[in-house]
Amino acid sequence: MELAPVPKTPAPAPATRNPETSTGPATSRLVRSLAVATLVANIGIVVTGGAVRLTASGLGCPEWPLCTPDSLITTPEMGVHGIIEFGNRLLTFVLAAIAFAMVASVWKARSARPDLFWLSVAALAGIPAQALIGGITVWTGLNPWVVGLHFIVSMVIICVAVVLVNRAWLSGSRLAAAEAPLAGRTLRPVVWAIAVLSAITVILGVIVTGSGPHAGDHGAARNNLDPDLVTRLHVVPVYLLVFAVAVALYLVYRRGADRRLRRSLLIFTVVLLAQAVIGYTQHFLHLPIVLVALHMLGASMMTAAAAHVVYTGLSRKVPGGAVSEAAVSDAAVSGAASGDAARG
Repeated sequence: MELAPVPKTPAPAPATRNPETSTGPATSRLVRSLAVATLVANIGIVVTGGAVRLTASGLGCPEWPLCTPDSLITTPEMGVHGIIEFGNRLLTFVLAAIAFAMVASVWKARSARPDLFWLSVAALAGIPAQALIGGITVWTGLNPWVVGLHFIVSMVIICVAVVLVNRAWLSGSRLAAAEAPLAGRTLRPVVWAIAVLSAITVILGVIVTGSGPHAGDHGAARNNLDPDLVTRLHVVPVYLLVFAVAVALYLVYRRGADRRLRRSLLIFTVVLLAQAVIGYTQHFLHLPIVLVALHMLGASMMTAAAAHVVYTGLSRKVPGGAVSEAAVSDAAVSGAASGDAARG
Protein backbone atom coordinates (compact mmCIF):
# COMPACT_ATOMS: atom_id res chain seq x y z
CA MET A 1 0.00 0.00 0.00
CA GLU A 2 1.50 3.28 -1.10
CA LEU A 3 1.26 6.33 1.12
CA ALA A 4 0.26 9.62 -0.44
CA PRO A 5 3.17 12.05 -0.44
CA VAL A 6 2.97 14.71 2.21
CA PRO A 7 2.77 18.13 0.56
CA LYS A 8 5.68 20.36 1.36
CA THR A 9 5.03 23.57 3.17
CA PRO A 10 6.11 26.39 0.89
CA ALA A 11 9.07 28.36 2.18
CA PRO A 12 8.15 31.81 3.44
CA ALA A 13 8.90 34.60 1.05
CA PRO A 14 11.85 36.76 2.01
CA ALA A 15 10.79 39.80 3.96
CA THR A 16 10.69 43.01 2.01
CA ARG A 17 12.33 46.08 3.37
CA ASN A 18 9.63 48.43 4.63
CA PRO A 19 10.89 51.97 5.12
CA GLU A 20 8.50 52.44 8.03
CA THR A 21 9.93 49.51 10.00
CA SER A 22 13.41 49.14 8.56
CA THR A 23 16.36 49.14 10.93
CA GLY A 24 18.60 50.54 8.19
CA PRO A 25 19.14 54.22 7.43
CA ALA A 26 16.12 55.96 5.90
CA THR A 27 18.33 58.42 3.97
CA SER A 28 20.95 57.90 1.31
CA ARG A 29 24.67 57.81 1.97
CA LEU A 30 24.99 61.11 0.09
CA VAL A 31 22.55 62.85 2.44
CA ARG A 32 24.32 61.51 5.51
CA SER A 33 27.75 62.45 4.16
CA LEU A 34 26.64 65.98 3.34
CA ALA A 35 25.09 66.38 6.79
CA VAL A 36 28.42 65.46 8.39
CA ALA A 37 30.26 67.72 5.93
CA THR A 38 27.97 70.60 6.98
CA LEU A 39 28.94 70.11 10.62
CA VAL A 40 32.67 69.71 9.93
CA ALA A 41 32.80 72.70 7.58
CA ASN A 42 31.09 75.01 10.06
CA ILE A 43 33.52 73.98 12.79
CA GLY A 44 36.42 74.37 10.38
CA ILE A 45 35.53 77.90 9.35
CA VAL A 46 35.43 78.92 13.03
CA VAL A 47 39.03 77.75 13.36
CA THR A 48 40.17 79.51 10.18
CA GLY A 49 38.37 82.67 11.31
CA GLY A 50 40.25 82.38 14.58
CA ALA A 51 43.50 82.13 12.63
CA VAL A 52 42.64 85.42 10.93
CA ARG A 53 42.19 87.11 14.30
CA LEU A 54 45.20 85.50 15.97
CA THR A 55 47.56 86.52 13.15
CA ALA A 56 46.29 90.15 13.30
CA SER A 57 44.89 89.75 9.78
CA GLY A 58 41.35 90.84 10.58
CA LEU A 59 41.72 93.95 8.45
CA GLY A 60 43.97 92.31 5.88
CA CYS A 61 41.15 93.16 3.48
CA PRO A 62 40.11 96.59 4.78
CA GLU A 63 36.89 96.70 2.75
CA TRP A 64 33.83 94.52 2.28
CA PRO A 65 32.52 92.98 0.06
CA LEU A 66 35.56 94.05 -1.98
CA CYS A 67 39.01 93.43 -0.53
CA THR A 68 40.10 97.00 -1.36
CA PRO A 69 38.14 99.93 -2.80
CA ASP A 70 39.37 98.95 -6.27
CA SER A 71 39.93 95.19 -6.06
CA LEU A 72 37.80 92.17 -5.27
CA ILE A 73 40.87 90.13 -4.39
CA THR A 74 43.97 90.77 -2.31
CA THR A 75 46.85 92.72 -3.81
CA PRO A 76 50.61 92.12 -3.40
CA GLU A 77 50.94 95.31 -1.37
CA MET A 78 48.66 93.85 1.33
CA GLY A 79 51.15 91.08 2.09
CA VAL A 80 50.46 87.93 4.07
CA HIS A 81 47.67 89.48 6.15
CA GLY A 82 45.66 90.17 3.01
CA ILE A 83 46.20 86.59 1.83
CA ILE A 84 45.03 85.16 5.17
CA GLU A 85 41.91 87.32 5.36
CA PHE A 86 40.97 86.82 1.70
CA GLY A 87 41.61 83.08 2.00
CA ASN A 88 39.12 82.90 4.85
CA ARG A 89 36.58 84.75 2.73
CA LEU A 90 37.07 82.20 -0.05
CA LEU A 91 36.29 79.37 2.37
CA THR A 92 32.78 80.80 2.67
CA PHE A 93 32.16 79.64 -0.90
CA VAL A 94 33.20 76.10 0.06
CA LEU A 95 30.74 76.24 2.95
CA ALA A 96 28.03 77.56 0.61
CA ALA A 97 28.69 74.78 -1.91
CA ILE A 98 28.22 72.13 0.79
CA ALA A 99 25.05 73.84 2.04
CA PHE A 100 23.55 74.09 -1.48
CA ALA A 101 24.42 70.42 -2.12
CA MET A 102 22.72 69.47 1.15
CA VAL A 103 19.52 71.28 0.19
CA ALA A 104 19.62 69.75 -3.30
CA SER A 105 20.11 66.25 -1.90
CA VAL A 106 16.87 66.42 0.12
CA TRP A 107 14.86 68.54 -2.34
CA LYS A 108 12.89 65.66 -3.85
CA ALA A 109 12.19 64.20 -0.41
CA ARG A 110 11.14 67.53 1.15
CA SER A 111 7.50 66.44 1.51
CA ALA A 112 8.47 63.13 3.14
CA ARG A 113 11.34 64.60 5.21
CA PRO A 114 10.49 68.26 5.90
CA ASP A 115 12.76 68.11 8.96
CA LEU A 116 15.86 67.53 6.83
CA PHE A 117 14.77 70.10 4.28
CA TRP A 118 14.20 72.94 6.74
CA LEU A 119 17.32 72.14 8.75
CA SER A 120 19.31 72.27 5.50
CA VAL A 121 17.70 75.59 4.59
CA ALA A 122 18.53 76.96 8.04
CA ALA A 123 22.18 75.94 7.66
CA LEU A 124 22.26 77.57 4.21
CA ALA A 125 20.60 80.77 5.47
CA GLY A 126 23.31 81.11 8.11
CA ILE A 127 25.95 81.71 5.42
CA PRO A 128 24.70 85.07 4.05
CA ALA A 129 23.85 86.11 7.61
CA GLN A 130 27.42 85.40 8.66
CA ALA A 131 28.78 87.14 5.57
CA LEU A 132 26.81 90.27 6.44
CA ILE A 133 27.99 90.19 10.07
CA GLY A 134 31.53 89.71 8.77
CA GLY A 135 31.11 92.79 6.61
CA ILE A 136 29.87 94.81 9.59
CA THR A 137 32.89 93.55 11.52
CA VAL A 138 35.20 95.04 8.88
CA TRP A 139 33.20 98.28 8.62
CA THR A 140 33.37 98.78 12.40
CA GLY A 141 37.12 98.17 12.55
CA LEU A 142 36.75 94.80 14.34
CA ASN A 143 34.42 95.96 17.08
CA PRO A 144 34.78 93.20 19.72
CA TRP A 145 31.01 92.94 20.28
CA VAL A 146 30.37 92.41 16.55
CA VAL A 147 33.23 89.91 16.40
CA GLY A 148 31.62 88.09 19.34
CA LEU A 149 28.23 88.03 17.58
CA HIS A 150 29.98 86.55 14.54
CA PHE A 151 31.26 83.70 16.72
CA ILE A 152 27.95 83.09 18.53
CA VAL A 153 26.03 82.83 15.24
CA SER A 154 28.54 80.17 14.18
CA MET A 155 27.76 78.25 17.36
CA VAL A 156 24.03 78.39 16.54
CA ILE A 157 24.70 77.04 13.04
CA ILE A 158 26.81 74.24 14.54
CA CYS A 159 23.86 73.27 16.78
CA VAL A 160 21.60 73.18 13.70
CA ALA A 161 24.15 70.98 11.94
CA VAL A 162 24.26 68.55 14.89
CA VAL A 163 20.49 68.11 14.74
CA LEU A 164 20.74 67.69 10.96
CA VAL A 165 23.30 64.88 11.36
CA ASN A 166 21.15 63.11 13.95
CA ARG A 167 18.01 63.37 11.83
CA ALA A 168 19.87 62.19 8.73
CA TRP A 169 20.88 59.00 10.55
CA LEU A 170 17.37 58.04 11.62
CA SER A 171 16.30 54.59 10.49
CA GLY A 172 12.84 53.93 9.11
CA SER A 173 11.67 52.49 12.44
CA ARG A 174 13.08 55.41 14.43
CA LEU A 175 11.52 57.86 11.97
CA ALA A 176 8.08 56.30 12.43
CA ALA A 177 8.41 55.98 16.21
CA ALA A 178 7.23 58.53 18.75
CA GLU A 179 8.90 57.22 21.88
CA ALA A 180 9.54 58.90 25.21
CA PRO A 181 12.84 60.83 25.45
CA LEU A 182 15.84 58.76 26.50
CA ALA A 183 16.37 61.02 29.51
CA GLY A 184 13.98 60.20 32.35
CA ARG A 185 12.10 62.82 34.32
CA THR A 186 14.87 63.20 36.88
CA LEU A 187 17.56 63.57 34.23
CA ARG A 188 15.77 66.01 31.91
CA PRO A 189 16.33 69.11 34.10
CA VAL A 190 20.02 68.18 34.30
CA VAL A 191 20.20 67.97 30.50
CA TRP A 192 18.58 71.39 30.23
CA ALA A 193 21.07 72.69 32.79
CA ILE A 194 23.92 71.37 30.63
CA ALA A 195 22.46 73.23 27.64
CA VAL A 196 22.02 76.54 29.49
CA LEU A 197 25.39 76.41 31.24
CA SER A 198 27.16 75.55 27.99
CA ALA A 199 25.58 78.57 26.31
CA ILE A 200 26.54 80.87 29.21
CA THR A 201 30.09 79.49 29.16
CA VAL A 202 30.47 80.22 25.44
CA ILE A 203 29.00 83.73 25.74
CA LEU A 204 31.25 84.64 28.67
CA GLY A 205 34.19 83.18 26.77
CA VAL A 206 33.40 85.55 23.90
CA ILE A 207 33.43 88.48 26.36
CA VAL A 208 36.78 87.32 27.76
CA THR A 209 38.15 87.23 24.21
CA GLY A 210 36.94 90.77 23.62
CA SER A 211 38.94 91.95 26.61
CA GLY A 212 42.13 90.11 25.68
CA PRO A 213 45.14 90.96 23.54
CA HIS A 214 44.18 89.15 20.31
CA ALA A 215 42.03 91.81 18.66
CA GLY A 216 42.52 90.77 15.04
CA ASP A 217 44.45 93.96 14.25
CA HIS A 218 47.00 95.96 16.20
CA GLY A 219 44.77 99.05 16.15
CA ALA A 220 41.44 97.34 16.90
CA ALA A 221 39.47 98.36 19.96
CA ARG A 222 38.84 96.16 23.00
CA ASN A 223 35.68 96.03 25.14
CA ASN A 224 37.49 97.80 28.03
CA LEU A 225 36.46 95.19 30.60
CA ASP A 226 38.90 93.86 33.19
CA PRO A 227 40.30 90.64 31.65
CA ASP A 228 41.00 89.07 35.05
CA LEU A 229 37.49 89.78 36.32
CA VAL A 230 35.65 88.46 33.26
CA THR A 231 37.90 85.39 33.24
CA ARG A 232 36.89 84.65 36.83
CA LEU A 233 33.24 85.08 35.87
CA HIS A 234 33.79 82.78 32.89
CA VAL A 235 34.96 79.87 35.04
CA VAL A 236 31.87 79.96 37.32
CA PRO A 237 29.52 78.30 34.78
CA VAL A 238 32.34 75.92 33.89
CA TYR A 239 32.46 74.64 37.49
CA LEU A 240 28.66 74.34 37.51
CA LEU A 241 28.79 72.55 34.18
CA VAL A 242 31.28 70.01 35.49
CA PHE A 243 29.00 69.40 38.46
CA ALA A 244 25.93 69.00 36.21
CA VAL A 245 27.78 66.51 34.01
CA ALA A 246 28.86 64.51 37.07
CA VAL A 247 25.22 64.33 38.22
CA ALA A 248 24.09 63.31 34.74
CA LEU A 249 26.70 60.55 34.53
CA TYR A 250 25.70 59.25 37.94
CA LEU A 251 22.04 59.11 36.93
CA VAL A 252 22.57 57.41 33.56
CA TYR A 253 24.81 54.71 35.02
CA ARG A 254 22.89 54.29 38.26
CA ARG A 255 19.61 53.81 36.45
CA GLY A 256 20.87 51.97 33.38
CA ALA A 257 19.96 54.60 30.79
CA ASP A 258 20.10 53.89 27.08
CA ARG A 259 23.64 53.45 25.76
CA ARG A 260 23.13 56.23 23.21
CA LEU A 261 22.60 58.75 25.99
CA ARG A 262 25.53 57.38 27.99
CA ARG A 263 27.78 57.67 24.95
CA SER A 264 26.76 61.27 24.20
CA LEU A 265 27.41 62.27 27.83
CA LEU A 266 30.81 60.58 27.81
CA ILE A 267 31.78 62.43 24.62
CA PHE A 268 30.69 65.72 26.15
CA THR A 269 32.62 64.97 29.36
CA VAL A 270 35.86 64.31 27.47
CA VAL A 271 35.47 67.47 25.36
CA LEU A 272 34.58 69.60 28.40
CA LEU A 273 37.54 68.42 30.46
CA ALA A 274 39.94 68.90 27.54
CA GLN A 275 38.57 72.38 26.95
CA ALA A 276 38.95 73.24 30.65
CA VAL A 277 42.57 72.09 30.66
CA ILE A 278 43.36 74.12 27.53
CA GLY A 279 41.61 77.15 29.00
CA TYR A 280 43.54 77.09 32.25
CA THR A 281 46.83 76.42 30.46
CA GLN A 282 46.41 79.27 27.98
CA HIS A 283 45.51 81.65 30.82
CA PHE A 284 48.59 80.88 32.89
CA LEU A 285 50.84 80.93 29.80
CA HIS A 286 49.50 84.39 28.85
CA LEU A 287 47.44 83.34 25.83
CA PRO A 288 49.84 81.85 23.25
CA ILE A 289 48.11 81.83 19.88
CA VAL A 290 48.36 78.05 19.39
CA LEU A 291 46.48 77.34 22.61
CA VAL A 292 43.96 80.09 21.90
CA ALA A 293 43.28 78.48 18.51
CA LEU A 294 42.83 75.09 20.20
CA HIS A 295 40.47 76.73 22.70
CA MET A 296 38.34 78.08 19.84
CA LEU A 297 38.24 74.62 18.30
CA GLY A 298 37.33 73.26 21.74
CA ALA A 299 34.49 75.77 22.08
CA SER A 300 33.07 74.59 18.75
CA MET A 301 33.46 70.94 19.73
CA MET A 302 31.90 71.57 23.16
CA THR A 303 28.94 73.32 21.56
CA ALA A 304 28.44 70.42 19.16
CA ALA A 305 28.78 67.85 21.96
CA ALA A 306 26.32 69.75 24.18
CA ALA A 307 23.81 69.96 21.33
CA HIS A 308 24.21 66.21 20.81
CA VAL A 309 23.52 65.53 24.50
CA VAL A 310 20.39 67.68 24.39
CA TYR A 311 19.15 66.04 21.21
CA THR A 312 19.90 62.52 22.43
CA GLY A 313 18.35 63.12 25.83
CA LEU A 314 15.24 65.08 24.92
CA SER A 315 14.27 64.12 21.37
CA ARG A 316 11.66 61.45 20.69
CA LYS A 317 13.48 60.32 17.55
CA VAL A 318 17.09 59.29 18.19
CA PRO A 319 19.34 57.38 15.74
CA GLY A 320 20.21 53.81 16.65
CA GLY A 321 18.15 51.56 18.86
CA ALA A 322 18.07 49.31 21.85
CA VAL A 323 18.12 46.26 19.56
CA SER A 324 21.61 45.59 18.32
CA GLU A 325 22.51 44.39 14.85
CA ALA A 326 23.50 41.06 16.40
CA ALA A 327 20.03 40.68 17.86
CA VAL A 328 18.50 41.43 14.47
CA SER A 329 20.72 38.81 12.89
CA ASP A 330 19.81 36.28 15.61
CA ALA A 331 16.14 36.94 14.97
CA ALA A 332 16.65 36.37 11.25
CA VAL A 333 18.50 33.11 11.92
CA SER A 334 15.76 31.97 14.29
CA GLY A 335 13.14 32.77 11.68
CA ALA A 336 15.02 30.77 9.07
CA ALA A 337 15.38 27.84 11.47
CA SER A 338 11.64 27.91 12.19
CA GLY A 339 10.97 27.81 8.46
CA ASP A 340 13.27 24.79 8.05
CA ALA A 341 11.53 23.01 10.92
CA ALA A 342 8.14 23.61 9.34
CA ARG A 343 9.37 22.26 6.05
CA GLY A 344 10.80 19.18 7.81
